[in-house]
Amino acid sequence: MLDIPQEKLPHHIAIIMDGNGRWAKRHGHSRRRGHTEGAQSVQKSVDFCLEYGIPWLTLYAFSTENWNRSLIEVSSLMLLLNRFIKQRTPEMMKKNVRLHCIGDLERLPAKSRAILQNAMDTTRHNTALHLTLALSYGSRQEITHAIRDIAEKISSGTLAPQDITEQTVADHLDTAGIPDPDLLIRTSGEMRISNFLLWQISYAELHVTDRLWPDFDREDFETALRDYAARHRRFGKR
Repeated sequence: MLDIPQEKLPHHIAIIMDGNGRWAKRHGHSRRRGHTEGAQSVQKSVDFCLEYGIPWLTLYAFSTENWNRSLIEVSSLMLLLNRFIKQRTPEMMKKNVRLHCIGDLERLPAKSRAILQNAMDTTRHNTALHLTLALSYGSRQEITHAIRDIAEKISSGTLAPQDITEQTVADHLDTAGIPDPDLLIRTSGEMRISNFLLWQISYAELHVTDRLWPDFDREDFETALRDYAARHRRFGKR
């Protein structure tokens, strides 16, 4: 049983879900099976956040670099995404979960975009948990687009260079209106950020586990929360 005061829990958790392919290889299954099992861990994490009263969860579901994978694997991932969202939308309504998406969504297949948009529209009034999927997402690309948008406003005279603040930049990112993550979890033991929320995780606490994403369970989730609760967040102060 998790015995941590609510005020010691993170308000926003971001997760780099890594290890589906290695899980499949370890168990002698196809990569498709690994991604399918990983989708089950997504649902578990949603339920954990609801149970522990954590209102924001952001999942790195598909990076801009993932487009470089084989056409067969990418197509399989898009089909899995479509099926997952269609199946889970009624459950998100039942559990009061709102879906958000960030990333270069225009690169997704038209059918996937339509399914995602329908889910976002359907769940837009839900409040218990804000679930954000980072799809076709890359943080460097996101920041580049934000700089371009700000530059266009300066060029048009609607924004003065001296008026640019950190909040100005944040307001032009995909995550505008979404609080910065307090805790970043990475599975599979890899010690890198992988172009994920580079601006937003400036002061996030990091928790890396060797557990592969399809195996990530309640014990792993609670371990991450205990690790977070034990830390003293100074934000650059003494």
